[in-house]
Amino acid sequence: MATKKKSEAGEPVLVTGGAGYIGSHVVRDLGRAGYHPVVIDDLSTGNRDALLCGEFHQVRIEDEATVKALIARHRIRSIVHFAAFIQVEESMSDPLKYYRNNSLNAFRLIRAGIESGVENFIFSSTAAVYGIPESIPVSESAPLNPINPYGRSKLFTEMLLADVAQAHSGFRYVSLRYFNVVGADRQARIGQRYRQPTHLLTLALRTALGRYPALAVFGDDYPTADGTAVRDYIHVDDLSTAHLLALADLKKSKTSQVYNCGYGRGFSVLEVIAAAKRVTGIDFAVERRPRRPGDPPALVADSGLIRRRLGWQPAYRDLDDIIATAWNWELKLVEKPTGGRT
Repeated sequence: MATKKKSEAGEPVLVTGGAGYIGSHVVRDLGRAGYHPVVIDDLSTGNRDALLCGEFHQVRIEDEATVKALIARHRIRSIVHFAAFIQVEESMSDPLKYYRNNSLNAFRLIRAGIESGVENFIFSSTAAVYGIPESIPVSESAPLNPINPYGRSKLFTEMLLADVAQAHSGFRYVSLRYFNVVGADRQARIGQRYRQPTHLLTLALRTALGRYPALAVFGDDYPTADGTAVRDYIHVDDLSTAHLLALADLKKSKTSQVYNCGYGRGFSVLEVIAAAKRVTGIDFAVERRPRRPGDPPALVADSGLIRRRLGWQPAYRDLDDIIATAWNWELKLVEKPTGGRT
């Protein structure tokens, strides 16, 4: 059933997985920018109450007939596609789940879009497509060699988009390769609500809150300064801004593009843990464990292209400030449990 929080008349944009963590922040910003987000989400990991604006439909992407009907009803010309599974370790143990949802369902959505006259497609991709980069920071032109089914399932969709855009002159896309997304809405209205979180920062903060007896550190023998994996952490608000800039540029330039979304600086697992302890003021326990399969030693973005081409300027520069937004969100969840999933 479709529901609305308020009457909106802006340009409609279809957002798949819009009730999820990143999707809900982009829906918020689309609404602020005057768009009318039309959200489809099966709520398998998303939350209906994470939507601060827009129109919601509980729909599965594989239901192509319903998706096409929504596109036709709203005269959709732009799609922002988030709906995907994202856990690297799970993808190693259940690759079919990832190829079915991340690749096959993306194929169905793209086909529905092409058949319905969609012109612009923003794809939520990942730095996992690089695998273990030959050099750091990694640029968009680096070899693509994912080392886990999650990354390969996303790369498949990038390849599909490139082929479709070449075959259909009226269709273009932007693929945004996310690095590690963290943080929450500054007003603590939305944030991560996974029932079984896998993100380092969320696990660290919930360990600080006493949800877990200790925080596991997977691997301390990587070829990095302190032996733990290094990642580029980007605040979800800055990532959301990248989506809106990409959509605006795509509509204007009509040119497909791929962009890295990261800050260009890396923090090790131990550095993030130290920052989480500073922000929370809680010295929680940490346990060393063996490496997990599918994890590269380091992933740091060369984000020069999106800065130059789209004028993207991150609003967040300090790791502690980023973590503070996530901590405020976690404290809100403790004070007023939402019972949700992301």
